[in-house]
Amino acid sequence: MSLVVLEDLHLSFGAQAVLDGVGLRIGDRDRIGLIGPNGSGKTTLLRVLAGEQQVDRGSVQRARRVRVGYLPQDISVAGGKKLAEFVLASVPGRLDMDAELAAAEADLEDSQHSASDDELMDLAARIADIHERIDHFERFFAEHEALRILAGLGFQTRDRDRDLSELSGGWKMRAVLASLLFQQPDLLLLDEPTNHLDMPSVSWLSEFLQRYRRAFMLISHDREFLNEQIARVVSFEPEGVRQYPGNYEQYVRQRAEEELILENKARNQERERDRMERFVERFRAKATKARQAQSRAKQLAKMEDVQVIATRKTMRIAFPDVPRTVNEVVRVEGLRKAYGDLEVFAGIDLRVSRGEKIGIIGPNGAGKTTLLRIIAGELEQTEGTVAIGSNVEVGYYAQHHADTLHPESTAYDEVARANPDASPTRVRAVLGAFLFSGDAVDKPISVLSGGERARVALARLLIKPGTLLLMDEPTNHLDLASSESLGESLREYGGTLVFVSHNRSLIRALATRIWNIEDGTVETYGGTLDEYMHSCRLRLDAAANGDGGSAGAPAAPAPEPESAPKSTREDDKARKRREAQLRQLRSKRIAPIQKRIDSLESRIAELEDAQRGRSAELSDPDVYDDAARRNELLAAFQAAQDKLDELTARWEGAVEELERAEAELAGA
Repeated sequence: MSLVVLEDLHLSFGAQAVLDGVGLRIGDRDRIGLIGPNGSGKTTLLRVLAGEQQVDRGSVQRARRVRVGYLPQDISVAGGKKLAEFVLASVPGRLDMDAELAAAEADLEDSQHSASDDELMDLAARIADIHERIDHFERFFAEHEALRILAGLGFQTRDRDRDLSELSGGWKMRAVLASLLFQQPDLLLLDEPTNHLDMPSVSWLSEFLQRYRRAFMLISHDREFLNEQIARVVSFEPEGVRQYPGNYEQYVRQRAEEELILENKARNQERERDRMERFVERFRAKATKARQAQSRAKQLAKMEDVQVIATRKTMRIAFPDVPRTVNEVVRVEGLRKAYGDLEVFAGIDLRVSRGEKIGIIGPNGAGKTTLLRIIAGELEQTEGTVAIGSNVEVGYYAQHHADTLHPESTAYDEVARANPDASPTRVRAVLGAFLFSGDAVDKPISVLSGGERARVALARLLIKPGTLLLMDEPTNHLDLASSESLGESLREYGGTLVFVSHNRSLIRALATRIWNIEDGTVETYGGTLDEYMHSCRLRLDAAANGDGGSAGAPAAPAPEPESAPKSTREDDKARKRREAQLRQLRSKRIAPIQKRIDSLESRIAELEDAQRGRSAELSDPDVYDDAARRNELLAAFQAAQDKLDELTARWEGAVEELERAEAELAGA
């Protein structure tokens, strides 16, 4: 069954054609990923499907009574409703039934002494019918399901009665997403739904959508999230909107195969064209071959060119060489941060070593951005110290930096201002890497899209990246191709990187170590990212089943611990499991290094003992009367000294490696 059928859609904004002859059919169980570069028309197509955007021509046919739910990137939600009430009331008809029941009960109350028995029976039957419809409604849209969805998206039990006006923009987006998931529309349209989610909520949403038995269309810059969800790709390509079966990985393979086939076909056609042209040229004037030459000329005239796939421009960032810095790039000691009585961090110690790429994860509100801002010097800590290593240059990118660009400035002005020493050629080269070329570099910031402003903010950072990069959700507002290109570039970056991200693909590609921020602490996570996410799912399931609130409070910089007995027991089990993992990790990482150090110390001690014996013998004047013995001792002494120098250098390197490993495990 087709829910929506689009035929030959055309839509232009000024001189720019956004949709050009688009045709699409969406079935009742379709799972579609919508991909393409920023500005290609993905969001516009979702708005057309949602009925929020009219087209210039073409038809949009919707099945009768089809329900469409749409989550845009930018939302506007008024206050005046409690969170749980907002979600429950989002299903069409519920409030009408409640009002109808209240009216019927009022009529029955008013008619108790004046109505006939038949009239009273009719009113009672009417009330019974309304109750039956409400019962049917509750079976499909039960309150406990709404609360389960809210818990899965990171809301705590105490948030259910909070007014929407008290929530930040990111948490309002979660509230709208919760209402859409609760409604279970026939077609769900999601435009970057993970942008304001933390990793536990992304994991929960992924599992929810995998169980979703209705159609949805999804835009996401997270390759892994797309692969988990979709069974068809609708792609905005240079040659138009194309469709491919399978997930994103399968799309990439099909697209590459298609490109190879067309290139081979074009190459073969060019060879055939050359052969025929040579034949016509050679035999045109020969009477015996004239007819054949004429036939070949006609074939040449009818031959159509094979259109190879046009190469799409993507971000290409090349970091300059980074000067070598001190080994300890950042040292955090006794860090405490509080907002009044609310404590975010209660005395934490952290180390960042040269060349590390540390991914920061944890629930929203736990303090990830707060920690990054403190290290960057944008936010003052309450107590403790943050020491940046000597000659370490810090570059900081945050999501809000895109909103601090001067509206009247051009993209060129903003990037040039970030590094006055950069030549105009260098500024334009960096902007070109971020897909700003020609007249685009002179566009004022005020006319740029959110994704374009994010690219300008990144360009400002990367024209002078420094030796320590601090990045807060760097892939938000980037399309999938740009997000992956940034990840590849950061992988090649020779400096030190500390970044916050909910993008699992980015964390797996970059992170050499993970900081998990939760409950006012920062622990260096001993398990893998998958193990961390599994523990998050267990906590979310417990919260959804009423065993305690989930992590992450909308209006608080840090979560408040739950006190339910079962939750406490599960926390103890999780803590013991973490401790066991850490002991195992310590054994795996520390023991081999310590064994190597012990072996080196033993060999050094043996050599030093032997050297003391040789030194005593060489101090005896009689030795020098025996030239052979003297030369033998001197040669052995020098060889042993060289070996001692080598072993001592290896021992120093092993001790430094041990100190790094112990520092990494210290937080845990």
